[in-house]
Amino acid sequence: MNGTTTLIIGAALATIMFGMGLSLTVDDFKRILKNPKAVLLGLSNQLLFLPIIGYLLVSTLELSPEISIGIMILASCPGGAVSNIVVNLAKGDLALSITLTAISSIISIFSIPFIVLFALLEFAGEGEKISLDVLQMIGQLIVIVILPVFTAMFIRAKSPEFALRMGKTVRIASVFLLVLITVGLLIKERNNIIPYFLQAGIPAMLLNLTSLGLGYITAYLIQLKKPQAITIAVESGIQNSALAMTIAILTLQKSELGIAAAIYTLVMYISGFMVIILGRR
Repeated sequence: MNGTTTLIIGAALATIMFGMGLSLTVDDFKRILKNPKAVLLGLSNQLLFLPIIGYLLVSTLELSPEISIGIMILASCPGGAVSNIVVNLAKGDLALSITLTAISSIISIFSIPFIVLFALLEFAGEGEKISLDVLQMIGQLIVIVILPVFTAMFIRAKSPEFALRMGKTVRIASVFLLVLITVGLLIKERNNIIPYFLQAGIPAMLLNLTSLGLGYITAYLIQLKKPQAITIAVESGIQNSALAMTIAILTLQKSELGIAAAIYTLVMYISGFMVIILGRR
């Protein structure tokens, strides 16, 4: 993967995160004080239970090291802009969705490197050496995730009307860029795509459906309202796959580690569409 390609991918993710930041205000971070039960449950599902589910899946299924590590990278990522769109269309609690995405994106900056490091040590094949500088990775994530988000929030605070107009265009561009990254990665790995797809398809689908189901059930058990349950399910099951692919390509310099995230993107669009249909009923 050459330098130009990795630069484009980093810029694409930064654009996606900038678009998400245009929808955020300081009040979105304060909402944890107003609705702590729902926010804490959503964060627990995303940041704690999802990596555990991912680990159980890859430990149980006979997967190649590339797919195992790829699933763990994906499971370490927070929800993304796509989750907010799905929640909105499914008549979930959009404010809660935005809050969960915002807070989990910041916390995961520091949790992702350690989960990825664990995955590399646990699942890398013999003779396969993939080095990871945790501090360097945190720095990269701050530059391509945190800075675009807070820059966009600053614009939103200074000029709300401009930010809202700009946000519509950037959201459309974000979906396009996610598709572009996914297609580009699949083309890059086209010679291996069939065996990778056969391996990654089932764990990607199981990760998606299990986390969606867990999110809804746990919300139901603590007696949250249906819109909040839908939101927590979506935030648990619709991950920032663009971030996972960027970590694989930009940070680890191993495009094959992003295949699981690329396939997961296809899976989550299908499941997201089904959630929208069920939610609107």
